[in-house]
Amino acid sequence: MRALLLENLHPLATSILGADGIDVATRGGALDEDELIAALQGVQLLGIRSKTQVTERVLENAPDLLAIGAYCIGTNQIDLGAAAVRGVAAFNAPFSNTRSVVELTLAEIIALTRRLTERDRALHAGIWDKSADGAHEVRGRTLGIVGYGNIGTQLSVLAEALGMSVVFYDSAEKLALGNARRLESLDELLEVADVVTLHVDGRGGNAGLFGSRQFGRMRPGSVFLNLSRGFVVDYAALRDEILTGRIAGAAVDVFPEEPKRRGDPFESDLRGLPNVILTPHVGGSTEEAQEAIGQFVSNKLRDYLAHGSTMLSVNLPNLALDARTGAHRLVHLHHNTPGVLAGINRTLAEHGVNIDAQLLATRGDLGYVVTDVGSGLAPELCKELETMDQTIRLRLLS
Repeated sequence: MRALLLENLHPLATSILGADGIDVATRGGALDEDELIAALQGVQLLGIRSKTQVTERVLENAPDLLAIGAYCIGTNQIDLGAAAVRGVAAFNAPFSNTRSVVELTLAEIIALTRRLTERDRALHAGIWDKSADGAHEVRGRTLGIVGYGNIGTQLSVLAEALGMSVVFYDSAEKLALGNARRLESLDELLEVADVVTLHVDGRGGNAGLFGSRQFGRMRPGSVFLNLSRGFVVDYAALRDEILTGRIAGAAVDVFPEEPKRRGDPFESDLRGLPNVILTPHVGGSTEEAQEAIGQFVSNKLRDYLAHGSTMLSVNLPNLALDARTGAHRLVHLHHNTPGVLAGINRTLAEHGVNIDAQLLATRGDLGYVVTDVGSGLAPELCKELETMDQTIRLRLLS
């Protein structure tokens, strides 16, 4: 087995996969489409972060690929549907860097509210600018969280511990933690929040979520943060609001177009603005978070290869599996139509193969059945299963 790990993943990712006998190659930056297709020939596992785009064309031209590990929260850089119908499992790390993003958010809220960026810049320029003008405590101020998922909920709890009042808006029904209050609309949140912070996911419906209209509804003198997705915000509109002084400060960690490699040039409408913190998509980039992500995703890839376990896969039916109970394990991903399980079992019976254990899970149009058998499997039996009309991918784990 061969693995290709891109974008400077934590060394733990390499050591975990390597300890399982996988030949691991690493590259520092992201690859474009043609480079990725060339690099994936003969490769079964791919590890990426947010910059590498795994398109349908890439998947069409990577016949050996079995699984993709997104060593980050988001998976919108992967065509998950195209991967699923080609039998390629995808895994991510939905929880491992939550604390790191939350801590950066809190640090930036305090820095913006105290206008620390301007005090820092003045001293570096040799100017002693001691003043309380525009500087506030965060205690008693209202934090508005847009997107109340793993990050939003943890931020809610810690912000309350700092003495902030918390309101949130989410398109889905979410349980409020502590004293946080759920508001019925984004406009309602914008009208009451002193600090607005975005923590939405990468679904297409969130594109352009925040623009001139939303900035116009925010309270004068409030601050704005985006540590979610770059395409969610109109940054030209944010620039206008910063320059007029209606928005007192902003912190941005994500951008619509981001350089692929460390050291590449960066352009943005937000460069050079007062009381604006720009960071290069480092919300989850702490050593602790990257180590946890490296361990979590690599273990998921390893378990999928070794046992067929798809637990927490973002595109395949989920089955939690341990070591096989029989001599062999058949892993069968198929189109979810009536009679597939019966067809598999009939084929096994016709070849005199007894079933030791069997599990089936479905997810939309996909079905995933794992069968442990106690006897050997003839090549013609596997061929019959592989050529069933509904079969997407068959793997034999010995």
